[in-house]
Amino acid sequence: MKLPKLKIKDLVANVPVIQGGMAVRISTGRLAGAVAAAGGIGIIGASGMEAEELRREIGIARQLARGGIFGINVMFAAREFLTIVQTAIKEKVDLIIAGAGFSRDIFKLVAGTNIKILPIVSSGRLARTAKVCGADAIVVEGKEAGGHLGTDRSIFDILPEVLAEAGDLPVIAAGGLGFGEEICRVFKMGASGVQIATNFVLSEECNASKQFKEMYQRARKDEVILITSPVGLPGRAIKNEFVEKILKKEAPKPEGCDYCLKNCSLEYCIIQALINSQRGDVDHGVVFSGENVWKIKNKTIRPAADILKDIVSEAEECYKP
Repeated sequence: MKLPKLKIKDLVANVPVIQGGMAVRISTGRLAGAVAAAGGIGIIGASGMEAEELRREIGIARQLARGGIFGINVMFAAREFLTIVQTAIKEKVDLIIAGAGFSRDIFKLVAGTNIKILPIVSSGRLARTAKVCGADAIVVEGKEAGGHLGTDRSIFDILPEVLAEAGDLPVIAAGGLGFGEEICRVFKMGASGVQIATNFVLSEECNASKQFKEMYQRARKDEVILITSPVGLPGRAIKNEFVEKILKKEAPKPEGCDYCLKNCSLEYCIIQALINSQRGDVDHGVVFSGENVWKIKNKTIRPAADILKDIVSEAEECYKP
């Protein structure tokens, strides 16, 4: 049976899938635009970008989206959070997803615009705060997600309490949900949509390096592990040489730090580690991924539209409202 459309006030996505925003420069305008054009919601991972770069990527996404819905994802923990948000507002994106902390000011910044705000939460308490502040929808992310994690609880444990607090706000479930059975399960529980990032790394439009994508293609279940991050949150990554050093507390300390984070332990430079892997130097970088990357069946590099189509088809095989 056909999946329902995702409605966030006047925004209506024919496909109820938000492509997760992956920093640094993993999901850029090309991927966001492709997903938007295919009926989903495309997201640029804006953390780590300068204002002019973000403007260019938004322009690319808009050109490719063909009228589809797209926006940005930004970490509240980033020192340039405010600049990124203001740039996105000036460029009139459709929505802003904010995670790695909670910003109340962002709701004031978009006042008088038609831009939707979707905070990422990991508890019913924070969902209640988001609703009171004026969120247009809520993204609830469980421990199964990739990148920085705000919880050690499963999406299936957190979702019910977030739904109870969200009231009539759309709730988008996230974390390990790139597969039909899991998607059907969260829809049955009451979710209005899903956010999926990991599956789209294996798209032609994803800006990750060949070496980065190959790690996704080779990943085994026991190689997807938790690491510490200077951000102050745990992260989920695929084991490699650099991750081994992190686990042993032997990762090199930052050199020439530009204080890109509001708070940083200086254990190592997470931004440089992400840049390295995005560019192909995975032995000196971190490759973030969702918990279920090893479960992806078709690991060939292909168009994002085809990946989205397969995700939806698999879900529709078991979907019963």
